Amino acid sequence: MTSSSIANVTVSTQASVYFDGKCVSHGITLADGSKKSVGVVLPATLTFNTGVPEIMECVAGSCEYKLAGSETWVKSAAGDKFSVPGNSSFEIRVTEPYHYICHFG
Repeated sequence: MTSSSIANVTVSTQASVYFDGKCVSHGITLADGSKKSVGVVLPATLTFNTGVPEIMECVAGSCEYKLAGSETWVKSAAGDKFSVPGNSSFEIRVTEPYHYICHFG
């Protein structure tokens, strides 16, 4: 099931803008102190680096992703999630706006 809202959060009003505006996100902090970001990736092929493990949850649109060390592109659409190890990277290929929640840790 796709998340449609996240209750009881503090939202960073300053957006994080990456790749010349191809990815825009806002950080959120939950009541328990855990952090997530919500955002959108516009059509592009980009490489993201991770510090901590991440779970990317697609809430609208779709993408293809390829984890570091893999040669296989995998499709992810609304309702899908994929995990990325910490201290790693992934490539993402987007042809329509990809709306996501990134769950850290």
